[in-house]
Amino acid sequence: MESYDAVIIGAGPAGCASALFLHRAGYKVIVLDRALFPRDKVCGEFISPAADSILEDLGVLSSIEEENPERVRGVFISSYGGAELGIDYPPIEKGQKSPTSLSVPRFLLDNLLLKQLKNVGIKVLEEHSVDDFIFDSGNVVGIKVKAPENHRLEITTKVVIDAGGRNAISLRRLNLKNKIKNEGKIAIAAHWKNIRLPQAYCYMHVGSPGYTGIAQVARDTINAVMITGTSQIKGQNITEFYKNGIKQNKKRRALLAGAELAEEPRTVESLAFSVKAPKCGGLVLVGDAAGFIDPFTGEGIYLSLRSAQLAATTLDCAFKTSNFSRSKLAEYDQARSNEFSAKFTLSKILQKVIYNRRLCNLVVKNLSKNPFLADEIVGVIGDYLPAKNAVSLRFLIKFLRGILSPQNKLIDTTVSEALNA
Repeated sequence: MESYDAVIIGAGPAGCASALFLHRAGYKVIVLDRALFPRDKVCGEFISPAADSILEDLGVLSSIEEENPERVRGVFISSYGGAELGIDYPPIEKGQKSPTSLSVPRFLLDNLLLKQLKNVGIKVLEEHSVDDFIFDSGNVVGIKVKAPENHRLEITTKVVIDAGGRNAISLRRLNLKNKIKNEGKIAIAAHWKNIRLPQAYCYMHVGSPGYTGIAQVARDTINAVMITGTSQIKGQNITEFYKNGIKQNKKRRALLAGAELAEEPRTVESLAFSVKAPKCGGLVLVGDAAGFIDPFTGEGIYLSLRSAQLAATTLDCAFKTSNFSRSKLAEYDQARSNEFSAKFTLSKILQKVIYNRRLCNLVVKNLSKNPFLADEIVGVIGDYLPAKNAVSLRFLIKFLRGILSPQNKLIDTTVSEALNA
């Protein structure tokens, strides 16, 4: 039986970031993943601008840049086949250059993160599946692992960080996932080849049978993800449903003219869900295991990296005080709630908007006539402007005022200054 300061389940962005932060702080950590790398995952492959600083802090941004990744300047949004609204990411501060976001194939990103773990000497066990926890006095003190060739091993630890995603062992073993009240959503994703988008933007098309996000991920390859209700695909052939759904929207049809589907579409269900905090000590959840926001307003990779950063801060204090109780680790849960609750609220609001054709058309039209409102929304989606800016009464008043009195021009002012006017 081996022993570590921290055991991390899952070698995706959340798990790798957690390991790197804790290793740098001087703690002995180990990472386990059921997959053999390099491996691919269904993902929008679109990383918000705020992630750059975290990736740089982790020591992997330079490795990503060496691969000449695609850089995205903002988003194009269209509502039910109407005119597109192009919005650049607004500058963070007046006079600064507007940020951009990375668009990187997931197999490349995850492999570079895993490579960084090995470069700094962190032990990684691939093809190792965690199937239970070891408890002592109601607290998690280790894990039980199924290794290749049906070998079994146990690892003891002071804390387990579950970064195992939407099907994490914590969610299943401790029944932590909240039930979805409304119809569940499913993502259908595939790469298309022989295509170069007209401009360096993420194209968001809202319409039937669901909305799509399309972005360039390589010189001649795009990633197109469709989000739709689970009831829509019952009895359907996924590939045909996906291709027909893409072509059903005239904007998408024009955008992908001449492109070829490079692979069979893949799916991920239960997109947006929330999670209850564990009742035991010795366990924290990061990344998708701690809950997932709808992709229209939530960029999952940034949320994963940031949640790992928040968890590492709490755990560093826990190590220094030798306190891994539930009350101590709840400080991370609170920090995560403070950071992301407004973003989750915005996601719920926009879900109501995008599935109501008249309302969606009105919102896009209003944003096109009031650039500072559009900038604020995109800055929030880019994770570098506070989400509370867009879910406040002040923003609602500005939005309603914009319908009655559009402001097409803003001279020498920042987004925040315009909203405070």
